[in-house]
Amino acid sequence: MKDIPARRAGFRKVLASPETVILPSVYDAISARVVENAGFDIALMSGSVSAASLLGVPDLILVTMTEIAGLAKRLVDATSLAIYVDADHGFGNALNVMRCVQELEAAGIAAMTLEDTDLPKPYGAKGPSAISIKEMCGKLKAAVAAREDPSLVIIGRTDTLRYTNMDDALERARAYQDTGVDAIFLPGAQTREELEMIREAIDLPLINSGLPKAENGKSGLQILQECGFSLALMAAQPARIVVQALHEAVSHLKDNGEFGPYAERMCSKEMFDGLIHSQEYGDYRKRFMEE
Repeated sequence: MKDIPARRAGFRKVLASPETVILPSVYDAISARVVENAGFDIALMSGSVSAASLLGVPDLILVTMTEIAGLAKRLVDATSLAIYVDADHGFGNALNVMRCVQELEAAGIAAMTLEDTDLPKPYGAKGPSAISIKEMCGKLKAAVAAREDPSLVIIGRTDTLRYTNMDDALERARAYQDTGVDAIFLPGAQTREELEMIREAIDLPLINSGLPKAENGKSGLQILQECGFSLALMAAQPARIVVQALHEAVSHLKDNGEFGPYAERMCSKEMFDGLIHSQEYGDYRKRFMEE
């Protein structure tokens, strides 16, 4: 099942395609298998959702690099998905970034993002800020140098459009694309005009966070595709849908002593057994544990 080179090649094929692909986030083996069974080939391991899933905490760099690498390995081992990991700031300076790349590459991921946000937030900081362009370029160059498999996709990210301005964000993105990374993730664009400005400025494949608002009868996905973006990331939405469904069901159980109408919305036993590979492990028992 592992065939890591094929997964990485598949991710690169998506980046090179003229079509925009939507990626749902996954956060454990079951969610990853559900996404795989739905027909996806690629899935996102979001930083915020990973923090919520692993520790039940906000996205404040409380999860360690080794915890992220461990979760990534479990997702890779459980499925044939090409896993795209949000590696935050690489968990330190350029040397920490090199270690992060090595650990995630060994886990079998297909792609990873490194961002220029100053993390964890310094004492007294009132809002988000970014490290210098020079420091970030050093970190991205270190990441590219650290990978052993050149097919591993490394993505440079800047969130500065959300809290500075377009000129600053584009200056950073232009600098990052010259470090040897494979794509640029520049979240925060709200309109077609902004998306087109980003596309015009950057030569590498582009990634967007979510979908822009529909305009002139065209969906957000159509707009992204016309603007030449490769990926649209759905980070927190899948987990929030699951949380809401679970909250409603257990609240009904608490109030009524039964699941009531929510019982009809359960997946079948056959589907659940398929997700956890019950038949496969039953065969193992017969082969290795029974006379």
